[in-house]
Amino acid sequence: MAKNDDKQVRCSFCGKREGQVKRLIAGPGVFICDECIDLCCDILHDDYLETEMEEVLAGGENEPPLLKPAEIKKALDEYVIGQEKAKRALSVAVYNHYKRIEDNKKEAAAAGSRRKNAKTDSSAEEEKAPASPYDGVELTKSNVLLIGPTGVGKTYLAQTLAKVLNVPFAIADATSLTEAGYVGEDVENILLRLIQAADFDIEKAERGIIFIDEIDKISRRGDNPSITRDVSGEGVQQALLKILEGTVAAVPPQGGRKHPHQEFINIDTTNILFICSGAFDGLPKIIESRTGKNTIGFSGSIHSSDNLDTNALLASVEPQDLLKFGLIPEFIGRVPLIVTLDALDAGMLREILTTPKNALIKQYQKLLSYDGVELEFDDGAIDAITEIAIARKTGARGLRAIVESAMLDVMYDVPTKEDVQKCIITADTIRNGVPPTLIYKKADKKKNSAKKSSKNKEDGALPGLEAPKSPMAAGAENVNVEIEPV
Repeated sequence: MAKNDDKQVRCSFCGKREGQVKRLIAGPGVFICDECIDLCCDILHDDYLETEMEEVLAGGENEPPLLKPAEIKKALDEYVIGQEKAKRALSVAVYNHYKRIEDNKKEAAAAGSRRKNAKTDSSAEEEKAPASPYDGVELTKSNVLLIGPTGVGKTYLAQTLAKVLNVPFAIADATSLTEAGYVGEDVENILLRLIQAADFDIEKAERGIIFIDEIDKISRRGDNPSITRDVSGEGVQQALLKILEGTVAAVPPQGGRKHPHQEFINIDTTNILFICSGAFDGLPKIIESRTGKNTIGFSGSIHSSDNLDTNALLASVEPQDLLKFGLIPEFIGRVPLIVTLDALDAGMLREILTTPKNALIKQYQKLLSYDGVELEFDDGAIDAITEIAIARKTGARGLRAIVESAMLDVMYDVPTKEDVQKCIITADTIRNGVPPTLIYKKADKKKNSAKKSSKNKEDGALPGLEAPKSPMAAGAENVNVEIEPV
């Protein structure tokens, strides 16, 4: 035990007396003061930050490499037809988002290293590397808002993006959300889905992406602030504000409503990228009223609604149009990147049917291949499918319903027919329900000869000899008999 002549207790590390420090903790034969404990904690913390910084600078062994925007778009091109502007915008947004996360890591690690150098060596400032002009520049998050008609691929883009990036990804539906305290889901349940997608790894979930679909369904009821409480519209927008911007949210691990006696999972949403999407039906008319040149009087120009270019109108959308649609200003400010998707024309629908890696026709061809049948759609059938989809105004989502209706009888009958080799779907099959053209397998010669031999045995004839004709058969020699092909 470290003691002086007057038996005063000293710290075994710094040598200070008991009266010179706030607290002196005794151990087996030694003492340590509170100042030395603080110093040890700082050293251990700085060592941890330094190790973390080395891992960040090395790129991390377990983390997948960061894809460039062109690489992300190339991967999206394999599955998504058209929508070039949307694919480019999403690729850049995701790339910048993960650069921002890496920058935050490096800034935190560098700050810890600077604190360590300042404590251990005051002369280290002379040997310190020159500071970057971007030191202290904080990269803020840019959430995305996708706007486009139904069936143009908004949700499919998000699903494909999750597959390409291999990061925690959650898809939520805004129509089921309500303000806290009312029947429905709380906004925190969106975060729970992301945590579940990350296998409850909170650190991994805090770097994920959340896609909120049908965001236009939570618009407030009127252009002006509502008098009565709008719990599934404006109330949900208000509840989403802090989560979109970045906050530490308390999430019930089992989902459902919060109550005081349950445990919560705390998750920081600062580094979570939010992608919102909606059809925003009626928004083109709002944009037209803002940009249109119609006036009352003899000089007014008349525009037919049939001639309006919806794609061009949506491309010129501005925040004030979304405000008039029913989104509150605070919500619009938290989704600064607005991306519009074009309505699909006949050419794009035709490509969607045939070109992508998991095209719809390829899916049905794979299904029938398990029955040993080759499936073919002729050009007339594909044109008929696209024409019906355009008439129904359901976009790419309606293609499956059309093909499924035409293929129902085929998928029911063909598996029971072992001799079918090929099935050809024609335009009449799609439009009028006419049965498809079936091509049967050629008869096997060996199989036919075996059948003849078996027949001769039944008639009592020896192989190679003709069976004797019965008196009845003799009179029926000139009768023509038609045999239907198998």
